[in-house]
This record gives sequence, structure tokens and C-alpha cells, in this order.
Amino acid sequence: MKICILLMIGTLIVLTDGMPPISRDYNTHCRCLKVESRIIPPDSLRSIKLFPEGPHCPDTEVIAGLSNGEKVCLNPRSSWVKKLVHFVLERQLHQQGGALPKNRG
Repeated sequence: MKICILLMIGTLIVLTDGMPPISRDYNTHCRCLKVESRIIPPDSLRSIKLFPEGPHCPDTEVIAGLSNGEKVCLNPRSSWVKKLVHFVLERQLHQQGGALPKNRG
């Protein structure tokens, strides 16, 4: 009986050790319910946040912070958004001393 209890406790420890933490900051759903494909002028952009696909959302999410304080979800499949994301990632890697491969297509 003691061995069975120890085995169950050990199994619970192993299972809970690999689970992601549950907290207020853990988002279990997509942030973007709808996306926009319209081109936003560069002088209107204040920030760009990238959220990769994962267990919380099956799609990559791109959220633009505008100079008027509004936040807009951009369509990550739109060609201009792909270029913007590539530019942002390249700039971040350049600041860290790396480089992205050239985009083919």
C-alpha cells in the first residue's frame, strides 16, 4: 500500500513538473479576433509586438501600437506585414550581432 501511494505521488510530481505555470499572465486564447490588411503609414506606427503561434493560439499574431494609442491586429499573411516583421526581426538580430537569411519570394 505504501509503495502504491509513493508511486502515485511520484507520477503526480513528474506530470506537474512538465506543465506550464498557471498565472494571471498566461493567455489561453488568441489576442486578435480580427485582423487588418490595410497598409498603415510608418509614421503612425509606434510599436510592433509579435506573438508566435503556440498552445494559446494556432496563428502568429502581429499587434501594432499606433501613435494615437490604438492597437491594431495586422494580418501576418499580408505581404507588407511580412516585410515589416522581417525588418523588425532583422533589426533585433543586428542589434544582437546576428543576421537573418535573405527572403526568397
